Amino acid sequence: MSLAEIKLLLSVHFGEDVVLGEETGGLQPALLIEPAHIANVCFFLRDHPLTYFDFLSCLTGVHHEKENRFEVVYHLASIPYQTQLTLKINTEKPVNESVLPSFPTLYHVYRTADWHEREAYDLIGINFEGHPDLRRILLPDDWEGFPLRKDYKSAEYYKGIKID
Repeated sequence: MSLAEIKLLLSVHFGEDVVLGEETGGLQPALLIEPAHIANVCFFLRDHPLTYFDFLSCLTGVHHEKENRFEVVYHLASIPYQTQLTLKINTEKPVNESVLPSFPTLYHVYRTADWHEREAYDLIGINFEGHPDLRRILLPDDWEGFPLRKDYKSAEYYKGIKID
């Protein structure tokens, strides 16, 4: 199915408000999805006989500092149909620095989301609501900050060891 056909399929099933737009200028066209509906959209795309996007191949968190927002990019694949689809959701950066940007988890849709979401949490500081074990996966538990954020200031020392 083409991107336009998938967009139409989603709009018919969920209504016009679920697909906020599309990006077609890059190498991988993407549909922009209303964040509150991402899990239902992925369930639908996974189980629908015309799409069968049965594999979450990658999930990436992105910090757009200039635009003051956070984004999650989902790369879905349909193994039987040998097709790929990119979905994106985003939110504004929280005003309070101690509050993490938050999105619904896809853990219950794709089990691979477990590790992908933990990595996005660890490195960018994105909270995934409903994730059963959201904790650091690459950095030590007591690490301060999120190193892939554009505004991250790295510490000079960690436990007495020079790191910068």
